[in-house]
Amino acid sequence: MLTPFDDFPIHQTGDPIAQTVSADPNHYDRYFFNGFDRDGGFMIGGAMGHYPNRGVIDAAFSFVIDGVEHSVFASGRMPADRATSIGPITIEVVEPLRSIRLLVAPNEHGLSADLLFRARTAAIEEPKQTIVRNNVRIMDYTRLTQWGTWEGTVTVGDRTVSVAAESTFGVRDRSWGVRGVGTQAPTNFPPAAMQIFWLWAPLHFDDLCTHLALFEHADGTRWMQSALVVPVLDAPDAPTWGDIAAPEELEGIRYELQWQPGRREMASAAIEVTHADGLADRIEFDPLFTFRMRGIGYMHPHWSHGSTHGELEVGGESIALADFDPADPSSIHIQTLCRVRMGDRTGIGVLEQLAFGPHAPTGLTGIIDGYQPA
Repeated sequence: MLTPFDDFPIHQTGDPIAQTVSADPNHYDRYFFNGFDRDGGFMIGGAMGHYPNRGVIDAAFSFVIDGVEHSVFASGRMPADRATSIGPITIEVVEPLRSIRLLVAPNEHGLSADLLFRARTAAIEEPKQTIVRNNVRIMDYTRLTQWGTWEGTVTVGDRTVSVAAESTFGVRDRSWGVRGVGTQAPTNFPPAAMQIFWLWAPLHFDDLCTHLALFEHADGTRWMQSALVVPVLDAPDAPTWGDIAAPEELEGIRYELQWQPGRREMASAAIEVTHADGLADRIEFDPLFTFRMRGIGYMHPHWSHGSTHGELEVGGESIALADFDPADPSSIHIQTLCRVRMGDRTGIGVLEQLAFGPHAPTGLTGIIDGYQPA
């Protein structure tokens, strides 16, 4: 099937753009957003995914304020032209790799928004993330990450919150490829042990941004890592791709992570990295509150990414942060909003944590068992 995109010179195969290179049902293409008030007054979350081999598009928007996580979800039939709108949620690419608009129209769940993301850095490409199991690529995707500011409004019930670029920072990413989504096809392979340990920490400081991404096996063996210092744009119209100042790649990545008793949620954390000249930096995290990624569909029991909901279904929920059950699998994937310190710099950002299964270096056992001090 031809679509409007076929009028542009962007083809990667001999097929129309709408036809993916494989029939893998786990093929996906996703937007992700977060945002946070510099003083910790609120946090924004957003996501939209296209699953062309499932015929599904879904999206979610979440807002944490006054200790409650409010969310609205939408899922339905994916349009052939990959339109970025489903139910009340629309994403508009105002200027590629520079500004994105996120709209949530008024709806029966009382959560709406009109927000504009403006780039504060160039977009960076993270190392490709690939897992092969039983000779099958069960994960193989690329992600770009970009730091920026948010401006606009969010309305919760009868309250409208002003979002100012001077005090609201955030990160957006785009990822595409293959990753487990929706109901998985049965196979005759022996079941694999459930284990994942993932940390992701994009941080804002006044004069620069930093990044950390890493995966580890249960014994602490690291199979993917990246740590960067990312320059901020020196002017609003500075390039965000192509001829840009390259991020500084850091080595000697080491972390300290202490879990809250009974949870897989940080009590304290620090990162140490080494520059090419041998000088080391230490970043310390002071947690403010934790956002449950289920609020934008990650591992949600009903609104999980790529799940089928017919032509269109829209829903919502509001859950007090104190009411999330730490032993519920949908509560394990989290982003903790933190104030951060690096030498004499202070900043703001998140430490994303996803830890299923055992992880010897941080004392985790079982599948979702909370940390138990020795």
